[in-house]
Amino acid sequence: MTGVLAMARARAVPLHEPRGGRGLTPFAVPLGKYRPSRPGKVDGIDPGDELLDVVDEQDRVVGQATRREVRARKLLHRFSSVLCRDPAGRLYVHRRTDDKDVYPGMYDTCAGGVLAAGETYLEAARRELAEELGVVGPEPRFLFRHRYRGQENPSWSALFEVTWDGPVRPQASEIAWGAFLTLDELLTRLDTWPFCPDGLEIFRRWLARTGQEKPI
Repeated sequence: MTGVLAMARARAVPLHEPRGGRGLTPFAVPLGKYRPSRPGKVDGIDPGDELLDVVDEQDRVVGQATRREVRARKLLHRFSSVLCRDPAGRLYVHRRTDDKDVYPGMYDTCAGGVLAAGETYLEAARRELAEELGVVGPEPRFLFRHRYRGQENPSWSALFEVTWDGPVRPQASEIAWGAFLTLDELLTRLDTWPFCPDGLEIFRRWLARTGQEKPI
């Protein structure tokens, strides 16, 4: 009982997402004992000054620009996404913090982020898993590349997948809420929760490829 009371008093991710996430699979990690691995700056560099590769329609590098310039000019760039599943097959879903430079406060089915200049899709997948979720060890499995043509965030990306049976340690500067959801729980929320449009397009493609999409 003492352990339960201590857990209840801890600062934890809400078991029920306050923006409509009723009936979710309980999962919580006390945030008070963790520190963001990249709380706003990387090695003292403002995130907007990070250098990214700019690519063409064939996903070939044609130049470089800062993250700030990529966002402002809607330049075609790269990012990696990773589906994080537990041994029961549940997917880790999270809500982005409200100060993100793109899609603030929206939900995503994957961990992920933009590739730094010279970084590979696999290297970025490993890095984002470690930074955003504290998941280190399992090798991301490549699934497919995707060209997203949305006006706000045109991009090439690669989707990976990992299975993880350890604790998830969400990065407080990136993730406002997160939980493992069954596929059915997630499918019932795809059209009611505001998901990142690029991530949603990629996730629906994954569903179609795996034959798991069901009528809602």
